[in-house]
Amino acid sequence: MNNKKEIYHFLKHFVEFIIFSIVFYFFLLIICGEIIPTKYLKNLNYNFGSSGFTRERLKEAKTIGNIDILFIGSSHCYRGFDPRIFESYGLKTFNLGSSSQSPIQTYYLLKKYLSNLKPKLIIYEVYPGPFTGDGIESALDIISNDENDLNYLKMAISLNHVKVYNTLFYSIFKNILKNFPDEQTKNKYDNYIGFGYVERKNCFYSDDSELQEKNLELNEKQKSYFIKTINLLKQNNIKYLLIEVPVTKDFYSKYRKKEDFDSWISNYGEHIDFNKLTILNDSLDFYDANHLNQSGVEKFNLELLLKIKNKNLF
Repeated sequence: MNNKKEIYHFLKHFVEFIIFSIVFYFFLLIICGEIIPTKYLKNLNYNFGSSGFTRERLKEAKTIGNIDILFIGSSHCYRGFDPRIFESYGLKTFNLGSSSQSPIQTYYLLKKYLSNLKPKLIIYEVYPGPFTGDGIESALDIISNDENDLNYLKMAISLNHVKVYNTLFYSIFKNILKNFPDEQTKNKYDNYIGFGYVERKNCFYSDDSELQEKNLELNEKQKSYFIKTINLLKQNNIKYLLIEVPVTKDFYSKYRKKEDFDSWISNYGEHIDFNKLTILNDSLDFYDANHLNQSGVEKFNLELLLKIKNKNLF
């Protein structure tokens, strides 16, 4: 009998300690997030109102529906498809790209927004870089700038990283309080046009001799989430194209095993690499090694529209 009582008291105190520890941990997390600048917090990265205007884009996505084309992918996406150009051809579009967006984030963003946006066609921007990483940077950006729900909890669990869990909890706290800094739609270089698109002001690329070779060893988890995304689109009977936005010749030449990436991804849909089709000038049509400026965007978008027309997608 005494042994049972001792076990009971031990378990009771142990549970109380665990509950106290969890409450204290979250309390300390909130205090640190409120008084210590993010750059000094190793395992908390709340980046509200990021330079990619993720907050404005996801806020606007909640108000848009019944579109013709949804663009989704990395910064190549939200800086690469100008809705005004497509609108001039009678197409209503929205851009759901985000910085360093990997297939993990693509999947959960579509799970959250697909039923509201109702696109007829998805242009999935498949820059190879995010397929090789862990997706944590992009997850932190989205979690910091959207209303978190079960989809993002699942995303956090799939990444299973303390920084993602901490940022998710702190972001929920900020959303409950509605304690946000003022939102911006422009900065020194960029202007948020709307419908998810960010326009870069007149900037031009100069040769970068420090570009590193990029070995495209794909992350197995990213590959599995890419396949899940493709299956999600098929289940919803949504047409899609897998598109690579042009980068500079300097940058493209640093890819290694690019042919392996092309071969693999072509198994899951039509894959169009516009680096092989579009003639652009590194010095005039890009603002850095792998992002188009407005001149490049306009030339590339007209090429894409011609492809869409030739394939009778609209």
